[in-house]
Amino acid sequence: MYRNLEDCIIDLERNGHLVRIKEEVDPDLEMAAIHLKVYEAGGPALLFENVKGSKFRAASNLFGTIERSKFIFRHTWEAAENIVALRNDPVKALKQPLKNIGNGLAAWKALPAKKTSSLPVTANKIKIEDVPLIKSWPMDGGAFITLPQVYSEDPDKPGIMNSNLGMYRVQLNGNEYELNKEIGLHYQIHRGIGVHHEKASRRGEPLKVSCFVGGPPAHTLSAVMPLPEGLSEIAFAGLLAGRRFHYSYIDGYCISNDADFVITGDIHPGETKPEGPFGDHLGYYSLTHPFPVMKVKNVYAKPNAIWPFTVVGRPPQEDTSFGALIHELTGDAIKQEIPGVKEVHAVDAAGVHPLLFAIGSERYTPYLAVKQPTELLTIANRILGTGQLSLAKYLFITAEDKQPLDTHDEVAFLSYILERIDLHRDLHFHTNTTIDTLDYSGTGLNSGSKVVFAAYGEKKRELCTETPQELTELRGFTGARLVMPGIVALQGPAFSTYAKAQEELHDLCDMIRSRGALPTCPMIILCDDSAFLSESLKNFFWATFTRSNPSHDMYGVNSYYEHKHWGCDNVIIDARVKPHQAPPLIPDPQVEKNIERLFAKGASLAGIL
Repeated sequence: MYRNLEDCIIDLERNGHLVRIKEEVDPDLEMAAIHLKVYEAGGPALLFENVKGSKFRAASNLFGTIERSKFIFRHTWEAAENIVALRNDPVKALKQPLKNIGNGLAAWKALPAKKTSSLPVTANKIKIEDVPLIKSWPMDGGAFITLPQVYSEDPDKPGIMNSNLGMYRVQLNGNEYELNKEIGLHYQIHRGIGVHHEKASRRGEPLKVSCFVGGPPAHTLSAVMPLPEGLSEIAFAGLLAGRRFHYSYIDGYCISNDADFVITGDIHPGETKPEGPFGDHLGYYSLTHPFPVMKVKNVYAKPNAIWPFTVVGRPPQEDTSFGALIHELTGDAIKQEIPGVKEVHAVDAAGVHPLLFAIGSERYTPYLAVKQPTELLTIANRILGTGQLSLAKYLFITAEDKQPLDTHDEVAFLSYILERIDLHRDLHFHTNTTIDTLDYSGTGLNSGSKVVFAAYGEKKRELCTETPQELTELRGFTGARLVMPGIVALQGPAFSTYAKAQEELHDLCDMIRSRGALPTCPMIILCDDSAFLSESLKNFFWATFTRSNPSHDMYGVNSYYEHKHWGCDNVIIDARVKPHQAPPLIPDPQVEKNIERLFAKGASLAGIL
């Protein structure tokens, strides 16, 4: 159980999970590039002891593997799991009261503790320019905090038990921000701080915000946890840390006494400044948009403070471990929230939010001889109306029938659906709705569409296991390649406009139709590079579901409308890059060359790659 981040660093090093980097490293692109290489190699956590331009050390890749993450929380993980399980199903405590006495004690110990003395984090007053100003990608608008714990309280019910602790990216410099006096705060829809900001704005008051950086690793993980109703992030931070969250107030701002750094300030009603670009977890840049600007009040640092950071980009990255930990702790919560749901899997390779796989139930009409999706459609609507799951664009859902299913066995799961789906009946669109803020495949910021592929019943078709001859030698469309059973990638001309795309896809559908029925290939992906897309499942998921908007980019062979319902014989998803989409993340080649010195013989990272 760690009192602070330094305790964790020492423990990781003692157990062979951390390497110190003694050479001077530039926070402008170099530190991020090193982190990415070490993460990709499955390497250790990193402690940068000599950060150019800053007297503070920095740490990364702490959560780089599931094994290391579980090691960090090895003493408190079981207690945290039990408390979350009880929150999801409180009746368990009534059924087994003696067994759950320990859980009650653990929950009591998790309550935050207010302190009025001994505040190590306030030992040094510093400026924003003093911290490691880490820029991750070449086109980023400036340096960002990538592992912040952003704290706010409900203006109508102030106090730590009515607070929100969230991980929202924070831009430290660049753009129009006045250095040391202003920072950018980017929070997306469905975030707790937004409720607090709206209430403060309605009252005509600034919202007091504190940004904690560092401290026990449990505090960092708590900031990204989607916790059950009634379990606060602050209490969970104490529970997972095995030590109560210690806090104080200075000038009305909450201070985490165990943090390495604390930035306090105000968000004023209606005040925004351009924030971004920022290389984000979909594998593209999120572009410049107006977001709240935080007027900096004070910046504090404890003695020998360590600045933790991560790098986000095309998955998998370190935040993939966060996702896996969250699923282990809260995976059963969805079953309590949505009756009939057995499993929901946000596919990491597709950037998490764009693509969901789900297993539901079919109990509505067991007396009917013909099986088809009924209850599944109700469950699909509940999924797409629940928290951050509502940001999904593509939902593939089915129910078990005669054989067990696993959404994490992605080829088998998709094959099961494609073998059974009736493309005339089982496609259901939601148009002009919300999608992820970071997803630029739609019609505007937060705006796009969704589609549900719901399949249930007897097997309707065999899926092709090699490229069908019917998809070769099509005029203007080349490179037909099998992605997986039933799915073929096809390379087309570069996308120009949606009007032109409709002409191109109309011609493609006509050519395929003219060659006869093609039931073994229910899904065709039109792309810019079929060799790349078909090379791996990761490439398929990423390129297909981050580059398409269902309402605009789904076409069909023999498509038709009947009473406003759309159906077809073969689905075609246009996953070509569109001009309005954000550029992908590409490392700087010169920086890649510069960091080779760290991996050379005798250097700190020799032998890791």
